[in-house]
Amino acid sequence: MPIVASARTEIAGFLESLIFVYVLIIIAYIVTSLIFSFGVRIPYSRPLNVLLEFLRDVSEPWLRVFRRLPLRIGPLDLTPIVAILALQIGGNIIVTLVRG
Repeated sequence: MPIVASARTEIAGFLESLIFVYVLIIIAYIVTSLIFSFGVRIPYSRPLNVLLEFLRDVSEPWLRVFRRLPLRIGPLDLTPIVAILALQIGGNIIVTLVRG
């Protein structure tokens, strides 16, 4: 039985790390979007462009789920905050269930 408990703990730790990395990717996407919204332009660089496309392609599907909700208060968009909170809460519930 200790092998099963050990495997469950390792899987829970992996899920916890995966959720943490996904939250970091969403935050990086939000920060880069905010920088570009202030009018900052960077010179074209293929590696940087690939990185920005990766951040967009990974973050947008999750954020798009919450963009349907009325989360805009004037110029302030609360979508990323709600998306990160939902990810954290849902992730913690799943990790707790996996740990047992």
